[in-house]
Amino acid sequence: MPTNSILIDDRLLVAHVLNIEVDFPSGATLNTTVWWHFRACRAAVAGTGGKLSGPFRAFPRALQEGAIQSMLRLPAHVVLPEPRPLVPVMVDVAQRHPHLRLMNREATAAALLLDAAVWLSPAASRGVLPAVFDAEHIPWTEVPLE
Repeated sequence: MPTNSILIDDRLLVAHVLNIEVDFPSGATLNTTVWWHFRACRAAVAGTGGKLSGPFRAFPRALQEGAIQSMLRLPAHVVLPEPRPLVPVMVDVAQRHPHLRLMNREATAAALLLDAAVWLSPAASRGVLPAVFDAEHIPWTEVPLE
């Protein structure tokens, strides 16, 4: 059954906030995690042109600060999961998948808690999360950015 809730990774978050074309379904609720938001903000502020910070550096200098502020403020329509219900789910995920780093535990727990499909950038889809999502029966898809 398709879900109306989508959890997006840090690269897709950057693309969304900067209005880089990502075709989200009409009416979908967009979610991200605190760690993915933090990584996107850190890249915006202190990045050197990598995959996360590159889109900010591509803006003309006069517009870069506005783009960075947009990421730091996070648009109100992008939901962050509430920590009180999230943390116990993270603990459960950690019991089943002790090899995961905190960031990946949070992503898995958020997808479970929000009953969300996860959209991953190509780099993230080559990491450890897809196997964990499959084991947890979390729908996920790779979304090309280039």
